[in-house]
Amino acid sequence: MKKIPFQKAVPVFWLLVLTELLAIQTGSWWLHYFTKPLLMPTLVLLLLCPGVAAGNTKIVVAGLFFSWMGDVFLLFESRHTFFFIAGLSCFFITHACYIVYFLSTPSAAVSLLKNQPGYIVLILLYGFGLVWLLFPYLGELKIPVILYSAVICCMLLCSLHIYLKVPSPANRYFVSGAVLFVLSDSLLAVNKFYNPLPFAGILIMLSYCAAQYFIVTGVIKSYERRNHFK
Repeated sequence: MKKIPFQKAVPVFWLLVLTELLAIQTGSWWLHYFTKPLLMPTLVLLLLCPGVAAGNTKIVVAGLFFSWMGDVFLLFESRHTFFFIAGLSCFFITHACYIVYFLSTPSAAVSLLKNQPGYIVLILLYGFGLVWLLFPYLGELKIPVILYSAVICCMLLCSLHIYLKVPSPANRYFVSGAVLFVLSDSLLAVNKFYNPLPFAGILIMLSYCAAQYFIVTGVIKSYERRNHFK
């Protein structure tokens, strides 16, 4: 079986990530505006390799596309509230795409959440806690933020749901990506609505890029593992 040229594109992605972090740290906004829109297309290229972008994998490509749109909208969030809401909406669709991908994973294995229902309680408590913390500061964005908090928690639950249904190491990549995505979104929300955080831009971007990388890697590893046994 021919290997997916995964290793060739990975250094390019992480070089872009490091450049983006440098742009944030140094305040080089011209570099930020150039680099950030290139991040998600680089990951999309990995999933457009021949034989990979088939079946429900296409929904992950769609998720990355909406992430790219969200990235672009958030570049202009300081200019008008519309851009923040538009970006939030795009990332909402991204999480919905990942939920569909996770739930469409074919397997007769039992759900991890059925074996360990405590994870459901913990994640729901986290979601409620985050909303409770931010609620007094949300203004007209209360409903959008509540809905967004619900979808990120649902996405994380779905990644745990398929943990026993997906071969290793893909399952670990999926859960790691989901956790980091929740972390990134939480940091962004706390920094924007509650209290500015030190090194917020770097922490948010690094956890976001790592989250997307892990999810894409999980998709590729899952594909390779399935085809290895064919």
